[in-house]
Amino acid sequence: MPETSKPNASTRTGGEQGKRQTIERVLAAARREFASKGLDRARIDDIAREAGVTKQLVYHYYHSKDALFCAVLDQASADVLAGLSTLAVEHLTPPEAMRALVGSMFDQYRDDRTLGTLAQEGIRYHEDHETPHNKLPDVAPALLSKLEGIFANGVARGDFRSDVDLRLFLATSALLTSGAFTNRYLLSIMAGFDTTSPEGVVQWRNYAIEFMLSSVLSSGHDGVGR
Repeated sequence: MPETSKPNASTRTGGEQGKRQTIERVLAAARREFASKGLDRARIDDIAREAGVTKQLVYHYYHSKDALFCAVLDQASADVLAGLSTLAVEHLTPPEAMRALVGSMFDQYRDDRTLGTLAQEGIRYHEDHETPHNKLPDVAPALLSKLEGIFANGVARGDFRSDVDLRLFLATSALLTSGAFTNRYLLSIMAGFDTTSPEGVVQWRNYAIEFMLSSVLSSGHDGVGR
């Protein structure tokens, strides 16, 4: 009997690349579907059609709509943290670096409005479901490490206080910057302006940055880069 040919390395690589590209299309289509319709009204049929694959293939990679939704949330969160972790701020003074970091946290929601709606859906989902294993524990330390570097430099220069809990700083920054998009109604009522309008976005962004910076500045420091 003739030998059965085995796939060579290039064939396997091409197959893996094709699989990755398919998964990326599915996740991109699912992100748009979940962001526009929410988890309950989103349909796997529509996601598969937009991604150019069969519904059966979507279920092959993700065994349920909930699993696909969690994968979308995981990818979105990991992308946000990765972008912040690689932000080029090393050439800035510590106060300006902190401004840039908090500003970038806000800008990601401003520039991609699907993040706000996905976050809202994710909050509701995680209230009622056990959170599955995801990438956040792997990528979050890089952002914390970046913040620690900025902060240590600022303490050494006398810009920042030394008694700041950086995890609480990150958590508060995340709530303050995302809140304009995930809790627009309440914040707009309280603030007296629409936090998602062009003018409101600028006003809330500036407020969030200066509020977070003021929480770490040393006594008597005006926050101006030196």
